[in-house]
Amino acid sequence: PRAMPGPIALTGATGFIGSRLLASLNNKRFKVRALTRTPRQDNELTQWITGDVQDREALQALVRDASAVIHCAGIVRGFSEKQFIHANVDGTANLLNACSSAVPSVRFLLISSLAAREPHLSWYARSKRLAEEKVQQHPGTLAWTIFRPTAVYGPGDREMKPLFRATRLGVLPMIGPPGNRFSLLFVDDLVAAIMHWVAAAEPVTGVFELDDGTRGGYDFSAIARIAGQVWQRPVRTIPVPSGLVSALARINLALAGLFRYAPMLTPGKTREIFHPDWRCDNAPLEKALPAWRPSVTLAEGLPLSV
Repeated sequence: PRAMPGPIALTGATGFIGSRLLASLNNKRFKVRALTRTPRQDNELTQWITGDVQDREALQALVRDASAVIHCAGIVRGFSEKQFIHANVDGTANLLNACSSAVPSVRFLLISSLAAREPHLSWYARSKRLAEEKVQQHPGTLAWTIFRPTAVYGPGDREMKPLFRATRLGVLPMIGPPGNRFSLLFVDDLVAAIMHWVAAAEPVTGVFELDDGTRGGYDFSAIARIAGQVWQRPVRTIPVPSGLVSALARINLALAGLFRYAPMLTPGKTREIFHPDWRCDNAPLEKALPAWRPSVTLAEGLPLSV
């Protein structure tokens, strides 16, 4: 593992993935400088910088003399494309600009999303792809890496929790065609990959997909079968009509625009859910970071996530 002359700069440190990562970095005695919207108390290992990814002064303070920059911040829900672009694309550009002036050759890790593979599907997917392009096209000596995790779940996750909770009652709502295949990733396996990236002796460059290593991914019947083994009761898949989901998504987006809340179910999210293939290939990342392998199966992660 390399020596760390300066702290690790972290955005999104108060979110689902970022908070698990911060705990892991602190556990390994790494010094961290983390961005927060609301003032927080520093401790021996974590210095908090108050601000957000639109605050250029805060970003300069965040990355100054950093050994590495890990960009976890972003939004997954919103009622307009403009919101996603502002948070996910402009925010990334602002952080890159801060790096250019303060630490031009720093290692930079963007936590993107597998959705970036299909930018036509949703505002979110497009914003993640555009953020990736900002990183890839950044002039200068930045040593950049992009992780594209699939659906990440675990303690503190709000997106997958309702589905997993339903399985405890013996049902699994099936949204989208039964033949659709997708991947999953337990949050601690993503954190472990980031920790190996931090410790790598040489910079790792490229765009890497991550999942839990289940060959061929999952479909809803596989999830139901595994959940049935975990809860020791039959779990039935309940098909939800796609027309109903699409109609609810349109209504939800209209109401969100009216009442100014950030909706999860939107027409874009529906197109993501209905996409037939969200499977991953870990091989390139396992080659780049030979010490990393996902270790948490769905049978182990599911009961920790409800």
